[in-house]
Amino acid sequence: MEFRPCIDLHDGKVKQIVGSTLGYTNQAVVENFISQHDASHYAQMFAQDRLTGGHVIMLGSGNEEAALSALTAYPQGLQIGGGITADNAQKYIDAGASHVIVTSYIFHDGQLDLARLKRLNQLIGKEHLVIDLSCKMRDGKWFVMTDKWTTFSHFEVNAASIAYIEDFCDELLIHAVDVEGKKGGMQESLVQDLAAWTSIPTTYAGGVRSIEDLEKFNQLAHGKLHVTIGSALSIFGGDLPYTDVVEYCKKGGIL
Repeated sequence: MEFRPCIDLHDGKVKQIVGSTLGYTNQAVVENFISQHDASHYAQMFAQDRLTGGHVIMLGSGNEEAALSALTAYPQGLQIGGGITADNAQKYIDAGASHVIVTSYIFHDGQLDLARLKRLNQLIGKEHLVIDLSCKMRDGKWFVMTDKWTTFSHFEVNAASIAYIEDFCDELLIHAVDVEGKKGGMQESLVQDLAAWTSIPTTYAGGVRSIEDLEKFNQLAHGKLHVTIGSALSIFGGDLPYTDVVEYCKKGGIL
């Protein structure tokens, strides 16, 4: 297990928001935190603490400059997602991203677009690709959410689909959509399922809010999964000291 940090960008600023409130024209985005620091500040912090595999997520337009500043501050230390396509992926790799993260580009009209996935894979290489399978439960099954988590796809996340998709990417990133950003505890059943189903590096995000949660997460995942913590962290306005998380991970042999 590794602690994978995050830098979420919205309107050019580092924020922590409830992701499930994005993408709706008739409701406001719920913001948990707006930082006074820029993205490069956090990138430098993560570099100093030797935290690798963190992700920069561009939530909508107006975030490219901030994202590129983070990649410049910590070359090869961060992954980037949000609006990634076959047309712009190489630009971010060239700018210093270790990987690009994709969801909606390869999942549209409710289906996995295999042609797009293969094209992206060929352009940048499997070793630079992370697939985001952020999901929500419906009728007792997990389904990938697209279009800023507003739309259920028909792509079920299960042992067979993960085994198939792993052939095209280097890592997986999976947000538990129902709990992400709410600081109300993790989606334990998803953690257990992902630990059973995945065979490549996989990062879980959603609801971890304390060192006790981290310990429980590691037990549920049998040490197989990596974890992201956002809104609960002190550096993003939460109560969980960032330094405690980093130190816990170092003592646990995570780094």
